[in-house]
Amino acid sequence: MRRLDAFFAITARGSTVPREVLAGVTTFSAMSYILIVHPMIMAGAGLDRHAQTTITAWVAFAGTLLVALWPRMPLAVAPGMAANVLFAQVIVGQMSLSPAVGLAMLFISSSLFLLLAVSGLRQRLLLALPLAVRAGIQGGLGLLIAYIGLQNGGLVHATASGLHVAPLVQPAVIYTAVGLLVTAALFAAGTPGALLISILVMTAGGLFVPLPGGGFVTHLPSRLLDWPGLPDAYFFAMDFHGYLANLPVVLPLTLYYFLSEFFAAAGTIVAVAGRPPLSMTPGVVTEGHRLFLCDAFSELTSSVLGTSTAGVFLESSAGVESGGRTGFASVITAALFLLSLCLWPMLTAVPPQAIAPALVMIGLSMLRSLADVDMQRAEDWVPALLIILIMAVAGDFMVALTAGCLSYTLIMVFSRRHRDMSPVILLLDVMLTVDLVLKVRLIPG
Repeated sequence: MRRLDAFFAITARGSTVPREVLAGVTTFSAMSYILIVHPMIMAGAGLDRHAQTTITAWVAFAGTLLVALWPRMPLAVAPGMAANVLFAQVIVGQMSLSPAVGLAMLFISSSLFLLLAVSGLRQRLLLALPLAVRAGIQGGLGLLIAYIGLQNGGLVHATASGLHVAPLVQPAVIYTAVGLLVTAALFAAGTPGALLISILVMTAGGLFVPLPGGGFVTHLPSRLLDWPGLPDAYFFAMDFHGYLANLPVVLPLTLYYFLSEFFAAAGTIVAVAGRPPLSMTPGVVTEGHRLFLCDAFSELTSSVLGTSTAGVFLESSAGVESGGRTGFASVITAALFLLSLCLWPMLTAVPPQAIAPALVMIGLSMLRSLADVDMQRAEDWVPALLIILIMAVAGDFMVALTAGCLSYTLIMVFSRRHRDMSPVILLLDVMLTVDLVLKVRLIPG
């Protein structure tokens, strides 16, 4: 026990072993919904849901344990929500690229991020992508996540004339609608593990809700526990040849992915570890260099294992709020992710109707990025809202990103503030314009 205390500096940081254990369990409870939601999102890209469940747990275990043992901070790692939707809905869905090409893009992006973290140049890029563009993209992806939840839950359906709300006559649709309202109430009340509670309760209740074609919403698997295995079919399953063949299309997205993950990592780490009680100097992250390296390693690991980008989770703050101060709390969280590997049959049995409310709430919470936008400055609110509008109406990520970046640039030029712009946004403008021109020329007729 003394060695444990000395290694993690538990007493020195004003904590105790029981408190660290509680914090680790709390963090796992707050973010374990990713074991259910992430594989379902990736299954939309044609990837095997069982394999993605296993990969998610392995990535979370490895990344969280690395953070626990190196910087020794109470933070946890798992595949991120915006990244998986971007992979499944944009790269594979809208751009019709194969998952292997997408994984190659993620590998290149995470490799660049790792080099940036090692070199210490990350501070120079913090202002590279305007806040307006970042907030708009996050909000736009949030709407896309919420839409996926509504559609998978059967609450809305697309027809030739547009989107329509499903009539509340089928028991499964009514069940999803009620679940959404209850989940929203739990989420707004700050209930610990609200999303996980919602998923578990709705899965259990789905055993008694009938489907139109027979059967019930929830169908239990033949076994509840099983050995996880290693999904080696996805190990290093990258198509670099296909990436190079589609370079004009994927290069702008690679740059955006690189920048967005960099800012997401920086923002999350600063938000959790750059304030009391983990840091007495606001904005200054204790063991910041190691944390950024751990985050970069986790990104690289996730692409190698065959899933979308992982990183430090904002839900780690739940464990910090419950008393976590050291890496021992993350050891507990990592151990729980390891144990969850044997629960994959139960996790894959969770129906879309149980996941839908969680997806909607996750998507809506991403719209809170607009709170950081200055609505008195046109260069802030115009690009952000334009991106969200195009994403909501057309659902085209690349067109929305092009509109946001170009509108920001033109506003800055016309207001004679072009010297305040980063060269990175200009490079992104050029790449997105080339992508748009190529897309227009490839459209038949």
